[in-house]
Amino acid sequence: MKTWFITGASRGFGALIAKQALERGDNVVATARKPKAVIDVLGDRPNLLAVALDVTDEAQAVEAAKQAVEHFGRIDILVNNAGFGVLGATEEISGREVEAVYRTNVFGLLAVTRAVLPHLRRQRAGHIINISSIGGYRSYMGWGVYASTKFAVEGISEGLAMEVEPLGIKVTIVEPGYFRTDFLDQNSLSTSPTIIEDYAETTGALREAMVTMNHNQPGDPRRLAKALMVVADAANPPLRMPFGSDTVEAIEAKNAFVAEELAAWRELAVSTDFPAEANATAE
Repeated sequence: MKTWFITGASRGFGALIAKQALERGDNVVATARKPKAVIDVLGDRPNLLAVALDVTDEAQAVEAAKQAVEHFGRIDILVNNAGFGVLGATEEISGREVEAVYRTNVFGLLAVTRAVLPHLRRQRAGHIINISSIGGYRSYMGWGVYASTKFAVEGISEGLAMEVEPLGIKVTIVEPGYFRTDFLDQNSLSTSPTIIEDYAETTGALREAMVTMNHNQPGDPRRLAKALMVVADAANPPLRMPFGSDTVEAIEAKNAFVAEELAAWRELAVSTDFPAEANATAE
């Protein structure tokens, strides 16, 4: 039996992951700004602890982690799921909108991770699962600001994985593609109200496409939740776990582009080193 600590657990991936873990007999600490919303979705179960948590409140994160350990004795798996998207061209999105999405997606993830890590270190065991996105591996027009938060999550996670590996703690970055959740609804996605006509053919067209795509995405979120149990049970879980054929295709396309561009510009790239003879003279 494992004990999960899941942020943003009242809907979307968070709720589905929590439900999957509960149904297989694991303990779940499901956090949300309003714990009642968690109970409404998951029911009142003996292996469920609903805890109030605004991830942007570091003191509240520390208290939530404390409650989890006092109630279930330990935390085995942290799922940093809380977050939201922002859609708009880079020039269209205001500084206030940028700060808001960073507060939740990046600073909130850091706050919760710092709150839980002391317990994992004491145990010399645990698994941190950070929900990123295909946008964390490859950005796209209209999604640049949102993608930048997920790029940050991936950078944090890579470094963290190296730091905690000697302590018996694992880190996995989950990269979903387009899944049929409520991510494109207004309660999960902030669309910048500023519209600049010069971006009509790029970001403007994407805004319209998102309306059509909403609730028609190719990914099945329940299958993702079930697949995540396999990752959680793995003795050697992956650092990156993409989910969805669209994500796999996007990763393969970006890797091919980067390799091709690097080959084309390799000579100039390496030309900035000191010449080999200069190094020999210095020695």
